[in-house]
Amino acid sequence: MAAKRGSLQRKASGERAEPMSSISGYRVMWLFVLFDLPVKSREQRQQYAHFRKEILSRGFTQLQLSVYAKHLPSEQAADSLKTHIVRALPPGGQVRLLLVTDHQFGKMEVYNARIRGRVESAPTQISLF
Repeated sequence: MAAKRGSLQRKASGERAEPMSSISGYRVMWLFVLFDLPVKSREQRQQYAHFRKEILSRGFTQLQLSVYAKHLPSEQAADSLKTHIVRALPPGGQVRLLLVTDHQFGKMEVYNARIRGRVESAPTQISLF
């Protein structure tokens, strides 16, 4: 069962126990997929659409035009997901996979028209598959 950050375990008697070991910002990861794919021909547009749908079906969130990210519980989970993404790569273009810790992700600065915005927050629960 996944736990929210900062939640407390309950003993069988119902009383509060010590806080669950908090999820480390250095273990939890964000996997980024950054890509530039050709879209000049009909076939290239179809390959682009197929790749984008594959990323979205794997739970990625679009941060910018061709920048997607997904919150993962560990580096091992990210490695497994990277394997699936590599299998779905289209024949042309450039795709980059970038793995950063939750701590590093939290240091990101976001600006919209020179106004500082909020960084996307981690999901409240980590899904275990």
